[in-house]
Amino acid sequence: MDISIFPLKNFPIINPGESLTEIIVRELKKIDLKNHDILVIAHTIVSKAENQVYNLNEITPSPLAIHIGTIQDKDPRKIEVILRNSKEIVRMNDRVLITSSLHGFVCANSGIDQSNTAGNTVISLPIDPDLSARRIKKAIKENYGLDVAIIITDTFGRPLRVGTVNFAIGVAGINPLEDIRGSYDLFGYELRSTIIARADEVAAAAGIVMGQANEGTPVIIVRGVKYSTNEASARDLIRNQEKDVFR
Repeated sequence: MDISIFPLKNFPIINPGESLTEIIVRELKKIDLKNHDILVIAHTIVSKAENQVYNLNEITPSPLAIHIGTIQDKDPRKIEVILRNSKEIVRMNDRVLITSSLHGFVCANSGIDQSNTAGNTVISLPIDPDLSARRIKKAIKENYGLDVAIIITDTFGRPLRVGTVNFAIGVAGINPLEDIRGSYDLFGYELRSTIIARADEVAAAAGIVMGQANEGTPVIIVRGVKYSTNEASARDLIRNQEKDVFR
């Protein structure tokens, strides 16, 4: 299997309220897009386009946000935005706030991001990343006649390893999980529990090219990956609490 990963170069800065779908469709004219390519898109540009941007000057922190901000020596206004985008606080100490986002993603700060945004603002995750992905996929089909997959990503830390990795938070046109139970390995052993997080694999690979600083490449094309398709959600990647042995 030959896989290539490359950025959609010179992608413009996205301002709140702009039509990201129209911009992506326009920018794709620069490349020879192919059927079954995968577009991996940083959530920050999706969130900006969908006005998921908070001006901290307009945020009044709650008593809980002030308390946590005091403990962690952080801006209580940002803490307040995190709490508004959380279902629960999973873990907390004097440095880290791990929450379950409104989507159910367990991550630091509910995915609230203060990088790649201007002024005294922070960005939250898209309200419905799967829906955002489906809209982009539909627009590409209508304009180019091509069936592609879309993965919207964010970078999360991991509980038992150091460092952040790109994860899928929204998908369209790709099954996020490949269930290969019942197949056999090289020695004839039947696989009984192997389910591959395909969307996360692609997201992590694209993250190498996408970067996390000033690269300016929020849209990555991944070509050559074999994947199955369905109408599944990136939330299918979330482990059920009853099977979560770390909580």
